[in-house]
Amino acid sequence: MKRQADGRKLRGEKRRTEIIEATLRVIERDGVAGVTHRTVAAEAGVPTTSTTYHFATLDDLLVATLIDCARDMATEVYWMIDRARSHGRGRGADEIANLLAEALGPKRGRTMAEYELYLLAARKPELRPAARRWLDVLTSMVRHDDEVAFRVFLAGIDGLLVQGLIDDEPPTAEELRPVVDYLLNPR
Repeated sequence: MKRQADGRKLRGEKRRTEIIEATLRVIERDGVAGVTHRTVAAEAGVPTTSTTYHFATLDDLLVATLIDCARDMATEVYWMIDRARSHGRGRGADEIANLLAEALGPKRGRTMAEYELYLLAARKPELRPAARRWLDVLTSMVRHDDEVAFRVFLAGIDGLLVQGLIDDEPPTAEELRPVVDYLLNPR
């Protein structure tokens, strides 16, 4: 009997993840304004009742999507910083520049969707805790000696990503590297 309950729970978690991933695809394609239970259900290939079962309101869906993005972003940035520290100044800057170039090139749609969700929190206070979560998680995960320098580094990365999203052509890793190098080692 217990196995069946565990199987239902696993299927429910899988369905919930599929709905969140579909929400990000809708945002990539249509922006946050395109997110409805119906559009997300169609994107996920599930009945609308499934999206409303897992997420009663659109805000619930957007918060869950923000939290999922925050977790993924924090994990990615954590490992990026860890690799940068272990590879030394030059290789670390290269790795970070490559990651940013990928986020602004092949993963541009995903990056834009994440930032659109992130900025939506400026208009919807109920989304702010979820939007701040990535920074809170990352700050708790990464050991750093200088809180101000660490925040400047993260703000600089945010700035590079936003600027790269509005460029007609995404910047290359080679173009980003000197800025990343400076953020890692301000003069």
